[in-house]
Amino acid sequence: MRVVPSNANEGFIHGEQPEKHVLRLAWTKAQEIAKQYPGRWILAADTVVVIGDRVLGKPKDPKEAGKMLRLLSGRQHRVITGYCLLRSAGRRRKEGHVTTRVFFKPLTSAEIRWYISTREPFDKAGGYAIQGRGAFMVKRIVGSYTNVVGLPLCEVMEALREVEAVEIFKKKFSPQRTQRSQRKLQY
Repeated sequence: MRVVPSNANEGFIHGEQPEKHVLRLAWTKAQEIAKQYPGRWILAADTVVVIGDRVLGKPKDPKEAGKMLRLLSGRQHRVITGYCLLRSAGRRRKEGHVTTRVFFKPLTSAEIRWYISTREPFDKAGGYAIQGRGAFMVKRIVGSYTNVVGLPLCEVMEALREVEAVEIFKKKFSPQRTQRSQRKLQY
């Protein structure tokens, strides 16, 4: 596996729904990278944070991060990730999107200033990292935790299995092999 950044334009098309946006971007990113790696499976994804009718991308500076965090403070929002599995420049394709609801605690100005000072918000949709220092802001979630991190692993692994893109899912189950493996792991 190799991580390859995409140069896709992440701009919104006027009137585009967030679910369509993340699917379009995941598809665009996958197509771009597939040209560099013909015959290989490509997994691309894009995530946005939606609160009300506003879509939050990645904050560009501390001021924008502060605005985002104040907007999220004490409220519920949605994290939507679109993913696309692509092989051979579009001939084989599987895509989907996952939505998770996230509930923030009310944040104080001091908490927001401190969090921005960590520099963690700047490469995260919505300006926070649930898997990092930003975890203190999250009261609860409904849905996939890994989706909020940036890639809904359960759904992506299911998609990989469906298209037989990963070797582990191609092997036939062997109870004997499993027993041998377990013996090796015993202490």
